[in-house]
Amino acid sequence: MHHGGGSGREQLARAARRHSTATVLYHHAVAERLGLGPSDHKCLDLLLQHGELTGSRLAAMTGLTTGAVTGVVARLEAAGFLHRRPDPADGRRQLLRPVPERVEEVAAVFAEDGPDPDRLTAGMTREQVDAVLTFLSRATDELEACATRLRARALLVGAARASRRAPTHPERAEDT
Repeated sequence: MHHGGGSGREQLARAARRHSTATVLYHHAVAERLGLGPSDHKCLDLLLQHGELTGSRLAAMTGLTTGAVTGVVARLEAAGFLHRRPDPADGRRQLLRPVPERVEEVAAVFAEDGPDPDRLTAGMTREQVDAVLTFLSRATDELEACATRLRARALLVGAARASRRAPTHPERAEDT
């Protein structure tokens, strides 16, 4: 297995980037197989992981606007991947839940055409597998934190741009 030159840190960064790109491309292919767009597929994946979410929670988790999530939910519902029900705690909200039969279909795609954990861990000791699990857990936590920071910065930049575009107050324009 060739890891390229450079320090261990550089090699790890290159390997992580390559893995990230391969993961994104794989999930695009899964989305295509299911007849979904990439954002719709990732929203469905979050529902599969969490079981039931509100649209606003899904928006917060993905960084999509609530309007964009409304479109995602409509498409997933039309495709039969989720159904909505009123939130018993707040009748104004709806809870989104994956449709069990379609969950099985998604699971079948991953089982048939996904990475084989046994093949990936063949020849590894339990300690090596544990090290990989620790790394993946830390990497996931770090990526989630990075995404949160990026979204927060984007909001600040967007607010700053909007304030620069705001029209000059007419009374102040006369004073200049």
